[in-house]
Amino acid sequence: MGVFTKNELEYLSEQRLGRLATVDMDGSPHVVPVGFRHNPETDTIEIGGHNIARTRKWRDAGGHPRVAFVVDDVLPPWQPRSIEILADAELLESGGEEFARGLDPQIIRLHPVKIIAWGIDEQRQSREVNAVHVEINLNQNHVIV
Repeated sequence: MGVFTKNELEYLSEQRLGRLATVDMDGSPHVVPVGFRHNPETDTIEIGGHNIARTRKWRDAGGHPRVAFVVDDVLPPWQPRSIEILADAELLESGGEEFARGLDPQIIRLHPVKIIAWGIDEQRQSREVNAVHVEINLNQNHVIV
């Protein structure tokens, strides 16, 4: 098994929008809706978009790479489902072209550290994931894994 369960991968593939939470250098939180995809080769979540390298989320992830990402919804009559991912962010200069035509090449790749899911598998799950060491190079303003 990879980082995600079969049901979690199916759920993620059905969703279009998630929320990325970052923290700036002063400790102020920032949450923003984002488009995303699961990359099966790296078993990570990737976030792309327009002008992403000029956004607050990019700057925040570059300065403080531990982030949170949530995908959730509610099925009728009242069945909440959610995946919360605590992750280390890696800023990449390419890969975003594969999201959709016209999007910037830069992406934020999320390496899961902890996953909490409910309403997706039979039981709520909370599990640690083998962490990837992420190191910040402040001189280059990018993250190295």
